[in-house]
Amino acid sequence: MKAGRTLLGFLLSALLLWWTLRGVELAAVWEVLRAANGVLFALSAAAATAIVPIRARKWQPILEPVVGVVPYGPLWRSTAIGVMMNNVFPLRAGEFARAFALTREVPAVALTTSLGSLAVDRIFDALVVFAMMFAAMLDPRFPSGATVAGRTLGEIAIGGVGLVGAALAVCYVIVLRPGMVVGLTSAVAARLMPAQRDTVVGFVELGVGSLAVLKDSRRFGAVLLWTVLHWLTHALALWLGFLAVGMDVPVSAALFLQGVLAIGVAVPSSPGFFGVFEVAANVGLAVYGVPKEIAVTWALGYHLLSFIPITVIGAIYFARVGLNMGEVRQAQRAPGP
Repeated sequence: MKAGRTLLGFLLSALLLWWTLRGVELAAVWEVLRAANGVLFALSAAAATAIVPIRARKWQPILEPVVGVVPYGPLWRSTAIGVMMNNVFPLRAGEFARAFALTREVPAVALTTSLGSLAVDRIFDALVVFAMMFAAMLDPRFPSGATVAGRTLGEIAIGGVGLVGAALAVCYVIVLRPGMVVGLTSAVAARLMPAQRDTVVGFVELGVGSLAVLKDSRRFGAVLLWTVLHWLTHALALWLGFLAVGMDVPVSAALFLQGVLAIGVAVPSSPGFFGVFEVAANVGLAVYGVPKEIAVTWALGYHLLSFIPITVIGAIYFARVGLNMGEVRQAQRAPGP
């Protein structure tokens, strides 16, 4: 099953890369890349790398209600390892590796607790990145007249803001009525997957426990602050890359594009999200009328430059922590995970 999904991801990435480059003169791409500002591209890559230590810092208050304050060092190393694994292995292997690396360095943090906290991490990511995307669509400089399924993007943005608010409300319901949520999960799991009921219920209980950050205004504010800083830094990295290739788009385009990219990389693909990243970038920038040659040049240049530093850093930490792929795979196959 996993081998089939891996093969599908590689095939899809290859197809999407071919589709993105179809009709693009590689000579034109090379000319744009050669004329690009190297200093701005380097700053773009540095900002893209900086989001990883910010994400590690955000992890600290998420774990705090469950296991107390975890030292920053293991959080940073585990996060770097996770990003590296996502870049070089298929099926988002880095998500599990990140949780496992933290448990390896800090045994007091159970693997299931670490995994549950990552679900909360992604919930905050989704809320913030899409709120920023929809806010960008309300910018007066956002291209007018663009429609999707007969609706203007402004109308979609207004609906999207409401959807983000509704999602946050659901999170609060889960926190305030945990018994109801766990009971409903248990009933559904008993009917659909009785053999895994205890595992599913246990994972949901850990997720509910991690969502306790919503109860504490200090912790909630800390997680929200680090999440906003993370995505603003990511948007800065995109924006510096835009400037590097001479792209004439408003600053809000970076906020819009990172939402499109977040949707794109959710599709199964090869390690590093090659193919889906380039297609999502081309689609998002086309809204602003960016010529395909410039969009493709930016996507390829930014993707490669942001890929290398954190992959090298993560690989170094992977070796220093003493991990090996056999150990990670064995832990992933265990009944609990």
